[in-house]
Amino acid sequence: MAVLKKIRSRWWSPAADEYPVEPERAVPAAAGLRYDIRPLTISHLDDCWRLDQRCFVDGEAYSRETFEYLLTAPEAVSYRVTTPSGTMVGFVIGLIEPDHTGHITTVGVSPDHRRRHLAKRLMAEVEKGFRLRNVRMVRLEVRSLNIAAQKLYQSLGYAITQRLPKYYSNGGDGLLMIKSLD
Repeated sequence: MAVLKKIRSRWWSPAADEYPVEPERAVPAAAGLRYDIRPLTISHLDDCWRLDQRCFVDGEAYSRETFEYLLTAPEAVSYRVTTPSGTMVGFVIGLIEPDHTGHITTVGVSPDHRRRHLAKRLMAEVEKGFRLRNVRMVRLEVRSLNIAAQKLYQSLGYAITQRLPKYYSNGGDGLLMIKSLD
């Protein structure tokens, strides 16, 4: 967390109005699905943090403070999936880096709402948000053992470019994946 804040303060200090908060709007659900995609903001901090705890039970869930940082960063591009009752069942958070690369920091879908193409829809929405901010390259990291996520990202045009030894706090390796938005 401290490292993220240090990097943010050194490399990025855009004007407060450079990245305005997107108005809340519903994105039509795919055929047969009854979910909406809406902007994710600091007002959803607790819901997002609790959902992250359910999505990442392997010790890799973010702290509440990390989510607070991510959701208040002016360079953040973030969305949530909600049910018709307004319950958050998925989220994606990306950051625009100083070189205007998009970095997808985290994607999570509630275990009881998986396999409904929600992660795919979230990825499409965050990429659209990046494009609106003139991002042309996106990167993300994924566990080397998470074959399902790797297949999803590859189906969306991401390519593995590098193995990241002991990237995760439990010693697990990661893979760096990138995609051009051009």
